[in-house]
Amino acid sequence: MSEPEPDEKIDATFRNGSLTATGIILGFSLNFISLWVSNPNDWSRIDLLPMSFLTVGIAIQVKVFADLLARDSLVAVKYDRARRLFLIGLSIVATGMGIALMNDILGLGSMRMLG
Repeated sequence: MSEPEPDEKIDATFRNGSLTATGIILGFSLNFISLWVSNPNDWSRIDLLPMSFLTVGIAIQVKVFADLLARDSLVAVKYDRARRLFLIGLSIVATGMGIALMNDILGLGSMRMLG
């Protein structure tokens, strides 16, 4: 894949589709963390690991969403950077979800926090 020219621009319709997809996935990530945090089960130290992954990944997704809303996001170089950063944030969130799921499957979340 060749690098875009510094002044090359992408089509606004293409960027809008990416913005929509980013918003939907960001909404899913925020919904997941909201439901997980409001779960009535007790927290334990083991929950800090997936929570940190989720928090960092969501923060990256929010930054990308803001970057795609900027006027200069139609510049191909900036769009490509935002796309790569979004995939990194998505991977971090998926890792956090996977860790949380494994903690639940293995029963690690039942340990006391201040035990």
